[in-house]
Amino acid sequence: MDVLKVTGQNLILACLLGLSLTQLGCQLGYYAQSAYHQGRLLSSRVPLEKALQDPTLSETTRHKLQLAQSARQFAEDEMGLARTKNYTSFVQLDGPHVSYIVHAAPKTRLEHHLWRFPIVGALPYKGYFQKQRAEAEAKRLQKRDLDTFVRGVTAYSTLGWFRDPILSSMLRSQDHRLVNLIIHETVHATVFIKSNADFNERLATFLGNLGTELYYLQLEGPDSETLKQISAENHDHQLFSDFISSRLEELKIWYESVSPERALVEREEKFSLIQEAFKSELAPQLKTNAYLRFSELNLNNALLLSYKTYYYNLDDFQQLYDLLDRNLEKYMSFFVGIQRDPQPQLRLEQKIETLQNQLSSTH
Repeated sequence: MDVLKVTGQNLILACLLGLSLTQLGCQLGYYAQSAYHQGRLLSSRVPLEKALQDPTLSETTRHKLQLAQSARQFAEDEMGLARTKNYTSFVQLDGPHVSYIVHAAPKTRLEHHLWRFPIVGALPYKGYFQKQRAEAEAKRLQKRDLDTFVRGVTAYSTLGWFRDPILSSMLRSQDHRLVNLIIHETVHATVFIKSNADFNERLATFLGNLGTELYYLQLEGPDSETLKQISAENHDHQLFSDFISSRLEELKIWYESVSPERALVEREEKFSLIQEAFKSELAPQLKTNAYLRFSELNLNNALLLSYKTYYYNLDDFQQLYDLLDRNLEKYMSFFVGIQRDPQPQLRLEQKIETLQNQLSSTH
């Protein structure tokens, strides 16, 4: 790929990787770097059939590649997710992450710092293929008196614009978490609502958890040991979601009730109280160690808001699923139908209310 040519495909790539057209002139370096690394990644793809024939391939990797294919097929056939050519190729990366994401937020308000792009709209993060570039961006934002948080990611979706490969970074996790990841990313390729990253991620999180449970129920039956582990993790996810949702609401209200000067002085105490509550109230109820590191993290607004993006209250998604008699075809039809709606959360709440009223009228 000639990364210096501003082709239609490269413009799409720039938008997906976090480049605004209005920034194109002043951030050509970012654009060129992003396009270059994505081009290298795409050119490194090996068809899955060929990868599986490689005699040097470890049995563990072979198993996980086959599992990823099985999960993709399940997502399409049993969950009604989009049929794509994703995950039909393999890329061996040099490290544990494919890219690095920068989150930012004001120090005295609990609200995302947003980057605005064509196609995908406003996003609460910006991606880089190189860790040092992500960290440099975080330092620039810190000079603007913003909180920042940088994290490595093992996968991302290009929302159907490219044929996403299976990445070696995706294969490092346990089998059921790989299944969850494949379903999660396939949700993004099926439903993406512009400028609604939190809603998109919460939907993908809910369906990833649900789909993984359904996959292993079909594969191993109701007495599956894997299902028991998934059930424990989903139990903890719900508890943590409830906990962090309520604490974020309280923190948001507190920021709005005090002056910025007072917020700067007292916010560390608020962060400590959240972690103390986690240790005393939530940790004893957890069945796994998935969230135990939360009490050790160096909290700031950017990090806390990343939890809002992925873990904020999922009850509405569960409620609609139940009201639709757990019919995934009807469930996905609803979300596909509101893809162009700028207020998906409101439409979800209205749909739930309508179904509840219909249910009440029949009793």
